[in-house]
Amino acid sequence: LFLAVGFRLPHVPNYASAKWFDRLPETSVRLPPIKADDRADVPPFAWYLHWKLPEPRLDWMEKTGQLRPFVRAYLASTSYVDSEVGRVLAALAASPRGRRTIVVLWSDHGYHLGEKAITGKNSLWERSTRVPLIFAGPGIARGVSRQPVELLDLYPTLVELARLPPVAGLEGHSLMPQLRDARAPRPWPAITTHNQGNHAIRTAQWRFIRYADGSEELYDMRRDPHEWTNLASEARYKTVLDEHR
Repeated sequence: LFLAVGFRLPHVPNYASAKWFDRLPETSVRLPPIKADDRADVPPFAWYLHWKLPEPRLDWMEKTGQLRPFVRAYLASTSYVDSEVGRVLAALAASPRGRRTIVVLWSDHGYHLGEKAITGKNSLWERSTRVPLIFAGPGIARGVSRQPVELLDLYPTLVELARLPPVAGLEGHSLMPQLRDARAPRPWPAITTHNQGNHAIRTAQWRFIRYADGSEELYDMRRDPHEWTNLASEARYKTVLDEHR
């Protein structure tokens, strides 16, 4: 049995039935941490990745009083999808295949809710490129790995889990070392490309971005998880920059 189940929420328009909004009164909504001058040390070229997209900018959201309702709608949509995933898993658990099935839950991209002055996706920052990735089933140990990985790793991992013949020439790498032991190291970084010539490298501590015009960003994700301070122009990080370049 192979079953692929897709849900389109959370995604604009963030519609969900009333009960999911009722569970989350607008006054209870916590807005994400947003720094007013977050773009001050970001290369201008970063705007080109999302220049003509339909999602409104943070300044419009704040001017019209729509930021909190927007975040509420995103959270309500997420709660709705959580419940739908629960329905699928409950049906699987009640079936004869329940204990013999590998389950993988993931998302296609993250989503800005005002961070870096934008809403939506289409960026090379952590908020847009980090996604949920959960494996469960036979041969998978409990635990949380802190290693950056790629969605390209899904296929070679499933091949190994299902004991199928390995496939040569893949760019992804099996995650079985991490699924057996969450502390297992991973020698490869996670790489994201958005349009030609724009790349982000994510290692355990750092996010490095280089845009098509050669401008760069570097963030210490342990000390600065919100990516508020671009370190790319600081000489003391030359060794880190050279390694990621």
